[in-house]
Amino acid sequence: MYRKISCNVKLAAINLYERQHLSLYDILTCVRFLESTFWHVLKLWCETGDIVSPTCSLHGRPRILHCDDVLYLIRLIHHHPGWFLDELLELLNTNCFISVHYTTIHCELECIGVSLKKLKQIAKERNKQVFVWSGTQRTACH
Repeated sequence: MYRKISCNVKLAAINLYERQHLSLYDILTCVRFLESTFWHVLKLWCETGDIVSPTCSLHGRPRILHCDDVLYLIRLIHHHPGWFLDELLELLNTNCFISVHYTTIHCELECIGVSLKKLKQIAKERNKQVFVWSGTQRTACH
């Protein structure tokens, strides 16, 4: 049967053993874990200075695009919402020296919440701004 052993208990066992306050048998009787567990924890303590195995903090596949790259894509989308994924792919390759597949860009945009609906909304707002800007420019000329 598996039970989680507290980090404090492991550390106490190591300190008792290293300072030779108790024999190994007495320590194992007090803390109630196997001798093999004790030696594993002691080896880990000597090698890493920690009593638990290091775990990877990132789960899943590693990301190809970093935060700065995704922010660059967002700026491109806000500036030119009508561009297709292959155009964004080419700009990312040219300007950031990152070669990825267009599905990677699509997945990253979905992860940050950029959907087709949002892209249409951005394009609509941009078209309104262009229309207003060109309208004011025409009236200024007259």
